[in-house]
Amino acid sequence: MSREAGARWALLACASACLGLFVWLAMTISSGAVGSFDEAVRSGIHRFSSADLTRLARGVSLLGSGAVIASLSVIAFIGFYATGRRRAAIALAVVMAGAVVLENALKFVLHRPRPEPFFGTAPETYSFPSGHALFSACFYAALAWLLSAAFRNLGARAVIWVISLALIAAIGLSRLYLGIHYPTDVIAGYLVAASWITGLLASPAGCNADC
Repeated sequence: MSREAGARWALLACASACLGLFVWLAMTISSGAVGSFDEAVRSGIHRFSSADLTRLARGVSLLGSGAVIASLSVIAFIGFYATGRRRAAIALAVVMAGAVVLENALKFVLHRPRPEPFFGTAPETYSFPSGHALFSACFYAALAWLLSAAFRNLGARAVIWVISLALIAAIGLSRLYLGIHYPTDVIAGYLVAASWITGLLASPAGCNADC
């Protein structure tokens, strides 16, 4: 087995594992078995609330909103295309288009009601999976992958990935802090994003290091 084939099998295994975990989580939620976990985490985070943290959480949460992610996606697409990285532009467009379809379809099928928010009002959409978690994980992880491909320096690549992963985690945490999602909603959003991205990378047309 070639190195490339081995990498694709590993990515496919990762995509399958994330999908399996998502299905298990959805089934567990439907049986009501995670209620105590969700409430314990929500209550634990809410104990640390303050006016400053609330303002910070609202600002961080905006970075994962559909409007901001859509705007940044368009800017990144134009940037990649204008600099001759057309494969990167197309790859990003495919990732985000899939994220939109997945988020809407899964929320429609699973239709989990939102929890009572701690701050502000809850959006008029279903709760599972978290769209902020799904969109931010897809966009910022894909952007990190495509940007780091332009650097040979491992340190520069590491910085890009650390910033990306920290931002993804902060956005998910902000949704929990605000009380707009259950913890399992955020976990599910990350699982769907991981399955979607690794599944794309495992495909024959998957993006390679020089895209």
